Amino acid sequence: MNVTLEQLFTEARTARGYLPGEVPDATLRALYDLVKFGPTSGNCTPLRIVFARTAAARERLAACMNPGGNQAKVQAAPVAAVLGMDLGFTAHLPRLFPHTDSQAWYAGKPEKTADAALRNAHIQVGYFILAARALGLDAGPMGGFDAAAVDAAFWPGTARRSIVVCTLGTGDPSRLRPRDPRLAFDEACELV
Repeated sequence: MNVTLEQLFTEARTARGYLPGEVPDATLRALYDLVKFGPTSGNCTPLRIVFARTAAARERLAACMNPGGNQAKVQAAPVAAVLGMDLGFTAHLPRLFPHTDSQAWYAGKPEKTADAALRNAHIQVGYFILAARALGLDAGPMGGFDAAAVDAAFWPGTARRSIVVCTLGTGDPSRLRPRDPRLAFDEACELV
């Protein structure tokens, strides 16, 4: 795989629409297989994903999105991924970080557990977008949804909570807007 900085960053764009075609299950598996190797604190890897591949699943998700643009984006995409955090991630720590009793870091500390889940799952969302781009997919990450409704529709009765929805497929270049500006180094960074 020959991935370039242009493919990952400078030429990549947030997809606003997609060309017809499916995303093979093998590509979705390859996507996760890349994401799982990105570092998280204590290898906690709290990201959980539901890939809404069928029209019925995307309709169920669209019903939870803000009316208008986000609903249409989810309905029209080949795949819409619900990216969430698992507040029960600590159950996997003995296997994922066996060097120490890492479960003890979180025992009886629900706020610390939720903070670690949210922070690390967001880091993994970044890996998800870059991995999708590396595999030749375009990604359309978005907020603008009723998280409680998404959780009820896709993760009822679990400790999983949705944080981002991301559409996937081959982006339609005719649907892109001009690239929005970015802050310059001196506006966003300090050398101390």
